[in-house]
This record gives sequence, C-alpha cells and structure tokens, in this order.
Amino acid sequence: MKYIRFRKDNEIYYGVVKGNSITQLDGDYIKGETRPLSTEFSLDEVEVLTPVDPRQVLCIGLNYEAHAKETGKPIPEEPMMFMASPSAVVAHDKEIVLPNLEHRIDYEAELVIVIGKEAKDVKREEALSYIFGYTIGNDVSNRHLQKKDGQFTRAKSFSTFKPLGPVIETELEPNQSPIKLTLNGEVKQESNTNDLIHNIEQLLVKITEVMTLQPGDVIYTGTPSGVGPLSPGDVVEAEVGGIGVLRNRVREK
Repeated sequence: MKYIRFRKDNEIYYGVVKGNSITQLDGDYIKGETRPLSTEFSLDEVEVLTPVDPRQVLCIGLNYEAHAKETGKPIPEEPMMFMASPSAVVAHDKEIVLPNLEHRIDYEAELVIVIGKEAKDVKREEALSYIFGYTIGNDVSNRHLQKKDGQFTRAKSFSTFKPLGPVIETELEPNQSPIKLTLNGEVKQESNTNDLIHNIEQLLVKITEVMTLQPGDVIYTGTPSGVGPLSPGDVVEAEVGGIGVLRNRVREK
C-alpha cells in the first residue's frame, strides 16, 4: 500500500494512492490505524508533502559495496552512522538549494526506512516488524565541508539537502529492490539493494543498540556507486522499484 501526506486548500491530509487517485484517510497513518473516507483527490490537484515529519534523521555511509570501492575506502565492519538535521528534509517536486557553488555538492539516491513503532535493542528476527514502510531519499552532500570537518553533520544538513518521498510503500522487499538516479534524464546511479553491505535488519539491530527510534523517524540506508555533482538548473530523479520516483529541481541560493 502506498501512503501519502499532502496539502489541499491550506489543509494537510493523509491518504492512500492508487494510480493517480488519492483516497483520504481519517488521520495520520504513522500515529495509528486509519480508515478510508469517501473523499478522493487527484495527484494533479494537491501539493505533495514529505510522507512523514521525522523527529530524527539517521544516515548510513558507505553501505553499498561498489560505492565503498569507488571511494577507495575499506568496507565498514559495522554501519557508519551519522545524523542530519530534520530541517533539511524537503518534499518531492521542491527545490534543492545550493548555498556554495564553489563547493562540490553531490546527489545520493537512497532507500529510506520509515519507523512504525518505538524501537530499542531490536532483535534481528523481529527487525522488519518495527518498520512502517519505505520511501525514497536523496542524501545531498557538501563534499568540501565533509572533508574539512571530518564528520558529516554540517555537510549533510543544509536546508533542502534531504529530499524525501513522495510516498511510503508498505509492501516491498527492501533487500532486493532496484535503485536508480537520473540527472537531466541521464542515468548516473543504477544498482540494487542486494549490494548493501549491512542489510535492513542489520541496520535496525545496530542503530537501536545505540538509540531509541520513534514512529516517523527515518533512516537513509546508503547510496550506490555513481555519485556526482549537482548544478543549478539540474533535474534529479531518484527511483526505487516498487515505490516510485522522487524528483527535485536544483537552483542557486
């Protein structure tokens, strides 16, 4: 099932998407069970919002084997975790704003986990039960500041640097899903989550050894090989098979 959060006539609604049609729900799907209402909308007549408003944004670095090799860095023995500011999250069809054109700022297509219930010290065999569903992310990254700081928070947390959406898919094989990114129509990244070094269950186990996750928190699970720079005027589209396409335009601040 595909869930969506959207705005219509200055009101925020929650719904289920089928094709180009949205059936409104009676509440927030992350907060509890919801039921469909009789109201329907077309995707063309609403503003798509991020499918969740996360309290925590976790990210995993170097989590595809081919990407680790292209960077020349060793395969991480454990997930490389870092945080990004929730204020960096931006929706489908919104602009990515580049504040420093003299810096290299890269795209990174990613499968994103959406947490469905409080998770702490999760067991591997129970890990998937803590997940509400999956969406698409673009982990936009300022490489100059990443290298300068020696850690990732500033480089990854500029406003608009975490595109997220457009929907949450609850029925997905997360460890066997195609992932792709196109820049101005040209394929730049193309892989499958079966190349993940630390799969979805492993990530939940290791992350919740450290911290407690709450419903609506998101985890960017890493990017495949083929990362590259963004420029003003670009249109970048991240795609995960079974979920859809996350599209954003790029402009200078």
